[in-house]
This record gives sequence, structure tokens and C-alpha cells, in this order.
Amino acid sequence: MRQLFHVTPSGWAGLGTAAFGILILPSLSNSYWLSVFTSMGCFLLAIAGVAFMYARLGMVSLTQVGLMGVGGWIALRLNHAFDFPFEVNLALAATATMIFGWILALPALRMRGLYLALVTLMAAGGLEIIFATFQFPNGGAGFWGVQTGSGAAFRRPWIAQSAQAYLRYVIACALLGFLCIELHRRLQPGRAWALIRRSEAAAMAAGVNVTLYKTWAFGIAGLLGGAAGALLAGSLGLLDDGTFRASESVMIFALAVVGGAHSWQGALVAAALYKVLPAVLNIWGVDANLSFVIFGAGLLHAVITAPQGIAGQLLDGLRRLSPKREARDA
Repeated sequence: MRQLFHVTPSGWAGLGTAAFGILILPSLSNSYWLSVFTSMGCFLLAIAGVAFMYARLGMVSLTQVGLMGVGGWIALRLNHAFDFPFEVNLALAATATMIFGWILALPALRMRGLYLALVTLMAAGGLEIIFATFQFPNGGAGFWGVQTGSGAAFRRPWIAQSAQAYLRYVIACALLGFLCIELHRRLQPGRAWALIRRSEAAAMAAGVNVTLYKTWAFGIAGLLGGAAGALLAGSLGLLDDGTFRASESVMIFALAVVGGAHSWQGALVAAALYKVLPAVLNIWGVDANLSFVIFGAGLLHAVITAPQGIAGQLLDGLRRLSPKREARDA
């Protein structure tokens, strides 16, 4: 029990970062950066899901942005069809996407490596076609809820009506997502995932239900992706199919590796590279497509010299500079 509630220095740093994001960052940002940081917070939650699967189980899922689209579609449809509070729509969208993640896991449970990546990529491609064909609900009639022209208004949480308040809301939701991952890591699922990653045969011999815990992991990734999509819908009020292309799922997985899949700092670095870097290039008057070149260079750097990602390198550097480490080396 003590280990369950023990907060590590990294955990305190994460709580401090979240507190800065909630209390200070919105007040320092103009409307442009409020939009950028809100979108970054949504994708941070999605990246946390894909990084969690890779770090804990070594499973490559290339459909996370597609799952965001599923969550966003459900949140929009519920918003326009019913008078539920935003929190109810968010919970239902995340839960439904979690179930979709379970369904996606069924044909992929016996696959690993390249084959698993291909199956999830094909699922992302299928979702991309569905979103492009039927579009996202905007208050129209019928099951798909699509109408021409401007759509109906989207209801935000009553405590997050302004852009600043909504950024705080998104950061708080992202913090809850990371706490969910950390709680699972410290309990029985985390121990089971560690054993499965090392050897599925050994895990089965030890009595671990490999199918259950793999499905569990897909469900958590789906839950986080669906919540991220619903939050993104709340930020923009509408969604476009171009946001949820299969290539974007490949991109955020690559950036999760670049940032470092084994820590919250790595997910934060990945989200900043994905959303903040292009915004900075736009402000500087540079073509935002240059960010893809930077992403490629970062991926080569991570694969060749930094298996723990940029965040891992930075954390190692800080450990080397710590007084305790210097005293021990002496």
C-alpha cells in the first residue's frame, strides 16, 4: 500500500508541471497559443496511450489517431442528439472507444512486431475512409447528423466556457490519464505486462492470462484516445476528417519514440514537437513542413543513440549532474 501511494521525484515533477499548466500557462498565453496548447494537451493524452502500449508490452499500435476520431465522433453525436452534460458525453465517448479498442485487439492478440503494426495501420486506414466518406456530426438529422452549412453549437463544460478555462480542463484530464497509467503500472496489471513483455511463454507458465492483459492494454489506449478526441471536439466545436489520417497515427507513434515512451516527460516532448514546433515555425515565417524533416532527424537520433528518447537523455544528464551522483563517483 505504501508503494502504491509513494510519489517519486519524477512524479513530483509531473505534478509541478501540471500545476504550472493549470495555474500559470493559460494566463500567459494569447488566443493563438491557447488554441495550440489546448490541442497539444489533447494529443498528449493520445500519445500517452500509444507510448504506454509500446513501453509496457512492446506493442506497436498505429491507430491511435483513428481512435481519437472515434471518440470525437461519438462526443459530437451525443452533443447534438441529447442534452447530456459535457462530462457525460466525454465519459461515454471514452468508454465506447475503449470497447472499440477491445474489438480491435481481438484479431491482433496473436500478432507482434511488424504484423501487429500492419493490422492496426489497416484499421486506421479504414477509419480514415469512413471519416472522409460520412464526415463528423454537426447537428444535422439522421444517424450521421451531418448538414450543409454551419453546424449547431457545441456545449463545453460549465466550468470551462472560456479558452483559458478549457485549457485548464484539458490539462487536468491529461493528468488524470497519466495517473491512470501509473496506477495500473503499480498494480497487478503492471506486473503482468512486464512479464509478458519479457516472455509471453514465461508469463503463461506463471499463470498470467496473456489474452486478458493484452486486451486490457488495448482498452486503456482506446480509453485515452477516445477521451482525447472528445476533448479536441470540445475545443474546436467541430472536427474534420483531415485531422485523423492514418499517417498521423504513424507520426505520433514515431514522435512517442523520439520523445521517450517510458516516461511522462517523453510524451510531453512528443506532444510539443507535434503541435508547438509547427506553430513556432509558422510564427517565424518558415514553412511548417520543415517540422517533418526535424521529426525524421529526431527519429534517427533516437534509434541510433537514444533508445530512451530525448527525455531519457535529458534525465540521464540531470542524474549525472546531481550532487549524490558526483559524490558516489568520487
